[in-house]
Amino acid sequence: MARTRPLMLQIATGDPRPIARQIIDAVRMQIAIGALVHGDQLPSVRGLAQQLTINPNTVARAYAELTTEGWLEARQGMGLYVAARRQRLSEGERERRLEDAIGRFVHDVVPLGYPPEAVRQRVDAAFQNLTPRKTA
Repeated sequence: MARTRPLMLQIATGDPRPIARQIIDAVRMQIAIGALVHGDQLPSVRGLAQQLTINPNTVARAYAELTTEGWLEARQGMGLYVAARRQRLSEGERERRLEDAIGRFVHDVVPLGYPPEAVRQRVDAAFQNLTPRKTA
């Protein structure tokens, strides 16, 4: 039987994204980097809401979207689990989203005046920091 994995995420009150979006993005990231893997059980709606001191409806909305998108699977009477890894978006949609993200990033970074090589180094370092730490 799978143990419930604690979700190590924080809600930033100054973040322009709604709280449900912050939860969705954090869970996606944890799955993408392997911090959460197929079969891991997530905290209950009520449990995560208490942990984050937010309304349970907000957590329920986030979990519902993650389930609809295929990141999580509901097991009747048992809770929510990380779903098996699969291609969630078409190759064309993945390309479009990557181009959009890069465009936003470049438009945000260029006005800061950093040389491109310094930006590349920082981006490389950020990707290296995404590797989940092995636990014993």
